[in-house]
Amino acid sequence: MRTIACVNQLSILGKTGLVIVCLMSLMGCASAQHMDHHSEGAATVVNEPLEQEWAKARLAKSPRHQEWVNVKHGDRTVSAFIVYPEVKTKATAVVVIHEINGLTDWVQSLTDQLAEAGYIAIAPDLLSGMAPKGGGTAEYGTDRDGVGKAIRALPPDQVTADLNAVADYVGKLPAANGKVTVAGYCWGGSQSFRFATNRPDLKAAFVFYGSAPEAKEELARIKAPVYGFYGGNDNRINATLPKTIELMKELGKKFDPVTYDGAGHAFMRAGDAPEPKAPAATGDKDADVKATNDYQTVTLAQYKANKKARDDSWVRWKALLAGI
Repeated sequence: MRTIACVNQLSILGKTGLVIVCLMSLMGCASAQHMDHHSEGAATVVNEPLEQEWAKARLAKSPRHQEWVNVKHGDRTVSAFIVYPEVKTKATAVVVIHEINGLTDWVQSLTDQLAEAGYIAIAPDLLSGMAPKGGGTAEYGTDRDGVGKAIRALPPDQVTADLNAVADYVGKLPAANGKVTVAGYCWGGSQSFRFATNRPDLKAAFVFYGSAPEAKEELARIKAPVYGFYGGNDNRINATLPKTIELMKELGKKFDPVTYDGAGHAFMRAGDAPEPKAPAATGDKDADVKATNDYQTVTLAQYKANKKARDDSWVRWKALLAGI
């Protein structure tokens, strides 16, 4: 397993391909992350509103074509947000699977960023039809707890079927080249690992700070290379890596995890947010000195570490996608 404190800039090739991005959880992500054989545990909470105005503003400025589509399979209709790249050739399609907070503004913004990089990006709302009144994420409004509980209660077979349906949909689009990969964040990172055990035609799985299925027989079904992205200060997840590395090696499967030194859990979103503002002076000299010191040594330092990890991860991710 590699640890990266500084990643040199790589030239990003202009290739396009097809990606499924699982962005399940950055807030409220549980310690046990496999719906099929694990229960949800203590949460990692990031104190941020579900409505991320900075992400919404970025999305509104995008020149790329965005639309909502319904993907149907069996008795399910999955609402999905799709963004197309401005390219001349058939492209990889990114199926962006949201956080445990549902299909948030940031997830949609990241979907657009993938399209900006040259990939068709589609984010299904896995809560489609599952809200109390039959809606999806939007029905919960700012009820973070409600969203989290609903996602944790999703049947694993339903999630797999939804992902398969969306992957089939994007793979057959006229603008797509038919290549499909999967990527996920936190709970969704674990789900991307799990989806790789259930869909043999994936070209790659990108796991952002998520753990792997524990059963050796599940990992044995993986056909695609798996690339991991982990924060150095996220031992809740990182403590699971040695066993995963051991099993994947024993099975002859490719697993290439990289740890970004100094970054915490959920660094992709935390590093995408605006820099936190310095505390305003209160007139209490001692309190102001302490607040400023805490801001510089803790808040700002952590933000910069997360932003660097996020930026370096994008460089690596784009390079890997370009090679598919």
